[in-house]
Amino acid sequence: MIPAPHDGASRPTAGALRLIEARTEHPASADVHGYLAALYEHCPFLRPSVRRGMTGWTVYEIAPGSHRYAVEAELFHAGVQAAEWVRPLMARPFGTLVCENVVLLGRCVDADHRELLAWPHWVLKHLYAPVGVMFGKFVRGEVETGRQGRSIPPPPFSFLPVRAGVRPLDPKFLMGTPDLATALAVGVDDGRDVFEHISCEWKAVREWASSLPRPQRP
Repeated sequence: MIPAPHDGASRPTAGALRLIEARTEHPASADVHGYLAALYEHCPFLRPSVRRGMTGWTVYEIAPGSHRYAVEAELFHAGVQAAEWVRPLMARPFGTLVCENVVLLGRCVDADHRELLAWPHWVLKHLYAPVGVMFGKFVRGEVETGRQGRSIPPPPFSFLPVRAGVRPLDPKFLMGTPDLATALAVGVDDGRDVFEHISCEWKAVREWASSLPRPQRP
């Protein structure tokens, strides 16, 4: 594995997520293959990515008794690791096909999966859009809408996909956050440290995130 330059944050929360399966193309703990086959018609990049072995999965399970704050911190950490794996691969041949996925299993005592994914997804998008990395968010059983307005099959598990941004398609998903859409549209990975102006200490990350503009509502 290509080492990440950061752990994502200091981790007093370590242990809130248990690593069930390290990066693999064929996880045994999450039924990905039938789901992926159902998604092929919705994403032109997915089938070639899978065929070339460029779609990876890392599976985590919430440790019993873990609370929301700790799980969010660990998801953020896992997202940073995935993004730093993706970044050097984007410049290689077929780099636009690279897709890493952080899978979340299990239950938290004080939040559901939608709530747990929301904060890490929001912060990670803002950190990595300027270097051209796109984060998605899918919650088990929830129906999402694709680029052409069609419903996407509900996922059998919750996960954060991490991949190279696709211009000009991806900024259209960010119309409610115009600054973020612009950052992704012009984002180029120049090798910068995304934590250059933000301490990677966990409390500092949360404080920085509190200043981010919230999505505009139609």
